Amino acid sequence: MKVIFMGTPEFSVGTLAAIVEAGHEVVLAVTQPDKPKGRGKEMQYTPVKEYALEHGIPVYQPQKVRRPECIEELKKYKADVCVVVAFGQILPKEILEMTPYGCINVHASLLPKYRGAAPIQWAVINGETVSGVTTMQMDEGLDTGDMLEKIEIPLSEKVTGGELHDLLAEAGAKLCVQTLSKLGTGELHPQKQGETTTEYARMLDKKLGEIDWSRSAVEIERLIRGLNPWPSAYTTWKGKTMKIWEADVVDKTTDAAPGTIVEVTKQAFFVQTGDGLLRVNAIQIPGKKRMETDAFLRGYPMEKGEVLNVLSDVL
Repeated sequence: MKVIFMGTPEFSVGTLAAIVEAGHEVVLAVTQPDKPKGRGKEMQYTPVKEYALEHGIPVYQPQKVRRPECIEELKKYKADVCVVVAFGQILPKEILEMTPYGCINVHASLLPKYRGAAPIQWAVINGETVSGVTTMQMDEGLDTGDMLEKIEIPLSEKVTGGELHDLLAEAGAKLCVQTLSKLGTGELHPQKQGETTTEYARMLDKKLGEIDWSRSAVEIERLIRGLNPWPSAYTTWKGKTMKIWEADVVDKTTDAAPGTIVEVTKQAFFVQTGDGLLRVNAIQIPGKKRMETDAFLRGYPMEKGEVLNVLSDVL
């Protein structure tokens, strides 16, 4: 099958590779324009572009794919289907209907739940016990097309956003190849989505990582895992930004105000939240790498009664 692949981040690469390995002909990889990155602001290829160039696949990087000249360019490749995985632009009707089998999307949730830009992280933040991947026949709505196939992935109690990303990327790659093999055979039975029970999985930003210590320890611990590795959850201590990478919920409480350090041991420190204590196990401060809390405490004494605050401009 002749495939136009549309995707941008690392999450997309596994599906592109699986399509190639399954013997399909990827005639074009469409990805977002290169962006400057790092202190030197050097232009960096997207992960999809890197893979495509390594495997001799032509690359197209339109600023806005809905422009008429972009649509005409895609038509030249006479593909059978478009596969879209975290591309990053909304597709117009002309592209959705351009190929015989339309556009197949791999979405990192069990639709209709978690439509939107960041379904992986919000599933962790909201405490879901099951996530998964859905292949979908795209329409003009935002993740509203007919569902084709699904894979469910049980979530462990300590899964992070990064770990779930990798699990769903692998599952999505397999499911996409399976879906492509069934196109045109009558084996697929598209289902309407109906209404969703969750809000849209809105895009992540650094502001989201500010820890509100008045929330429960359970909610804060899930936020820490969901935003690991990016954008990360953080607080401030003695005027320093402190990223918290790993923590445990302790089912007890004190009379201290939320954000107060109520106990310091050789291995960890404990913070009062709005409901329960949070045992902080791994952190990072500016200029230092991530470290276990016991290593941090050997170099940075911390005392019971100190208060962690959040400053909106620390990042």
